[in-house]
Amino acid sequence: MTTPSRHDAVTISCPLCQQPFTPIGRRKFCSDACRAAAYRRRRDAQPASLVTPKSQPRRPITVYECDSCGERALGEQRCDSCNTWMRRIGLGGSCPNCAEPVAVTDLLDQGVIASH
Repeated sequence: MTTPSRHDAVTISCPLCQQPFTPIGRRKFCSDACRAAAYRRRRDAQPASLVTPKSQPRRPITVYECDSCGERALGEQRCDSCNTWMRRIGLGGSCPNCAEPVAVTDLLDQGVIASH
């Protein structure tokens, strides 16, 4: 059912109580009580709560590499050999074969990830 264009001789239904009424002017509700109730509903409506996932620290899964000696570490920013700060390579983890730190970008550069 479509609402007809505003014409004072046409009966429409109240959006709140669904009772038919003849609008006068720009009136949308059948009574002041329905108008006030609609206002209270809009005012008191709680916005939908947005639940965001808890953020995870990235340092434990970040691979770092020492510029001096080339040693890599997972989650450690200081080189054990040189005692200097290492630069971040990117996110990664330990290699399942040799347990050395491997960055995801290293795997992508070698084309290890198969395309579907």
